[in-house]
Amino acid sequence: MTTEQPSPGSPAQQRGADGAEPAARGLGLVHEHDRALRVTFDGAQLMRYVYRPWDRQFESPRPYFHPLHTLGGDLVSLYRPHDHVWHKGIAWSLPNVGPANFWGGPTYVRDHGYQQLANDGAMRHRGFDVLSTAGGEIAVAERLEWVTEQGETWFTERRGFRVSADPARSAWTLVFETEFTNRTGSAIAIGSPTTEGRENAGYGGLFWRGPRSFSGGRVYTPEQDGGDEMMGVRAPWMAFAGRHDEHDGASTLVFVDAPDNPGHPVEWFVRSGIFATVCPAPFFSERVEAAPDVPLSYRYAVVIADGDRERAGSGELADSGLAELGRPRLHPEGAEAPAAGADAVGAP
Repeated sequence: MTTEQPSPGSPAQQRGADGAEPAARGLGLVHEHDRALRVTFDGAQLMRYVYRPWDRQFESPRPYFHPLHTLGGDLVSLYRPHDHVWHKGIAWSLPNVGPANFWGGPTYVRDHGYQQLANDGAMRHRGFDVLSTAGGEIAVAERLEWVTEQGETWFTERRGFRVSADPARSAWTLVFETEFTNRTGSAIAIGSPTTEGRENAGYGGLFWRGPRSFSGGRVYTPEQDGGDEMMGVRAPWMAFAGRHDEHDGASTLVFVDAPDNPGHPVEWFVRSGIFATVCPAPFFSERVEAAPDVPLSYRYAVVIADGDRERAGSGELADSGLAELGRPRLHPEGAEAPAAGADAVGAP
């Protein structure tokens, strides 16, 4: 299925001059069936959401956003870096889910360090409930299951994301929301390597890995700017500005924690020295119990902009991301998910 959102204009503009195909305008959605969704802006690829990855079990196969580009065309994500092959653009990734790992690679075990265990699970796509280009934006609602390496379904998930563009600011926004529910009948503690005893390793959540050229970039919050020393700070938003090879330019990504998220303002996992990464980490320093049949819900906005917006400009982008988070959810609270196997739009 290919769905493109046309822009307003006269009939002649919409059909093109002399029968030629008109140039694409605004946001568009292209469905690569059984593989991925591509979001375009004025015909150029803005991002790709791979919902059926082809990864090895070792990498904990799960959906991810990559590549991600600014409206100006600059790449702001990294895929499968040689140092951590399970890092893929932006992905919802959790390393310590009880004894299971939905992050990829080895698991940090208290008093034993990193161990490669037979516990790398997968987040498997089960269907789309919404694929929409209405109103000049992209809206997607999806159902997934979290399956252990042994083939047991531990969680069901309702996930959604929305894309909107603001050309006047040379920026666009990705809103990501997830609601996941323990289906095992027993409580499962969700934590991080830090909750297992490794200091300043509280990663887990909506994790972004930036391009190699972003190493040494600047990190901003409402109160300060810096680099690696901002690991573990609590703030309602965090921004990362990095530079690009090949031209004298920069880009900024602003990550916004929804005010209604548990534990808001969140602790942040961030690195800028050896490589660029940002993760709002709700399980950084304390385990969260996932009780049976009780949903856990988290929402974030990621605003991607051309140029280094510095702290003041990043704050303005954070305000726009917060406004997007104030809109209705893609999966309203209390709404019943379709029966297993059902798919409102016929996607695999």
